[in-house]
Amino acid sequence: MAEHAHREITQRELRNDSGAIMRGVERGDSFIITRNGTPVGKLIPLRRRTFVPRAEAMAAFATAPVLDAEKFRRDIDSTADQDPFSREW
Repeated sequence: MAEHAHREITQRELRNDSGAIMRGVERGDSFIITRNGTPVGKLIPLRRRTFVPRAEAMAAFATAPVLDAEKFRRDIDSTADQDPFSREW
């Protein structure tokens, strides 16, 4: 999705043209809402989850390094008990 610039709209525009503004948000547009010329809020689209086919996900991870789950757990456990302010680890 392409990055869109924030368009300034007044509180009155938001109230009077809410349907058109919401359609813009669904397309990816963002709006800065102003009251008496002062920005008071931002209306931005939420990211939607995108389905990724299994074959595509598997291809993306095909070159990822193999993770030794037991070693990873030991590493996490050994550092979790450390004093974060200590320089000894």
